[in-house]
Amino acid sequence: MKTLRNVVATVTLAFVLGQALAADNGVTPKEIVLGQFAAQSGPAAELGKRMQLGILAYFSAINAQGGVNGRQLKLVSRDDGYEPERAAAAAKALINEDKVFALIGSVGTPTTLAAMPAINEEKIPLVGPFTGAQALREPFNRNIFHVRASYFDETERIVQHLTTLGVKRIAVFYQNDSYGKAGLEGVTRALAKRSLKASGIATVERNSVDVAPALTELLKTSPEAIVQISAYKSCAALIRLARSKGYGGQFFNVSFVGSKALADELGDTGSGVTISQVVPFPYIPSSVIVREYQKLMAAAGQKDYDFSSMEGFLAARVLVEGLRRAGPNLSREGLVKALESLRNYDMAGFTVNYTPENHEGSHYTDLTIIGRGGRFVH
Repeated sequence: MKTLRNVVATVTLAFVLGQALAADNGVTPKEIVLGQFAAQSGPAAELGKRMQLGILAYFSAINAQGGVNGRQLKLVSRDDGYEPERAAAAAKALINEDKVFALIGSVGTPTTLAAMPAINEEKIPLVGPFTGAQALREPFNRNIFHVRASYFDETERIVQHLTTLGVKRIAVFYQNDSYGKAGLEGVTRALAKRSLKASGIATVERNSVDVAPALTELLKTSPEAIVQISAYKSCAALIRLARSKGYGGQFFNVSFVGSKALADELGDTGSGVTISQVVPFPYIPSSVIVREYQKLMAAAGQKDYDFSSMEGFLAARVLVEGLRRAGPNLSREGLVKALESLRNYDMAGFTVNYTPENHEGSHYTDLTIIGRGGRFVH
């Protein structure tokens, strides 16, 4: 027969263990709740929707295999419309109302920056934000784990390509916010490295397609190429208007534009537009990681492949590996340390590398061209 002392000790131990397990929100014996704030509506909606599809495709496959250490993965998404104020509110709601354990796949520089106070206050990990802005990389933030290369990496690749071909009159069209300015700085740095300056610079407001004044300004400088740092709606509007006025120069975009969304938006006028990429080419199963992506997307009922869902898939894969390594006694601190143990983590076609001092993850870049019928040429 148990003594009163034994009963009290048992109850006390159960309480302590329960408190330990409940130390961080979003974890139960059967489930891990994860959150995403991203555009699901508005001019940048396709970016958030496609990112989400890639995340869910991988989560679904993991859940079908029994989850992570016996726990199923649940994704809660909140729409921020690609507006900073809404993103800050969405992040707070995910943390305080939905009680998520960690965050994944936020979309955008201004939106992610707006959410950082809530993220830092709770010390909640954010894996794979869909942004390459330096402001989210410097100074170092222990809560953020980047899966993609930076905008500095992408713009360096673009400028290197153009100048190697002898193109020197390079103009910049950028979105008037932290994303656009980050890309502008990247182009400016890459040009300065080669003793060059932008031939012209013009801007557009976020979530706007009023591009006529910007195009007028840019065409005054007779640029051979225009590098665009904006969302797909405004970039497509500028390209269509420029082509209608007879401009025959080249257009280059960074990956955040949303390659498929841009190609769909442009239709027949998209041929020849170049986009820098930060993930492997998703359309041809030329590597193990792409074959896995295509297989799991198809299993989830998604047969349209694209770069944005590929990025969501990779972010999910990195997060899941971190959750596995963190073990059954899951905590946010444990997840951070587990992710920092991913040294040259090779996914057979894409590698990420983290240390306690560096969460950059990847510097992988590539260039693709929109071909006939909106198909991408690698």
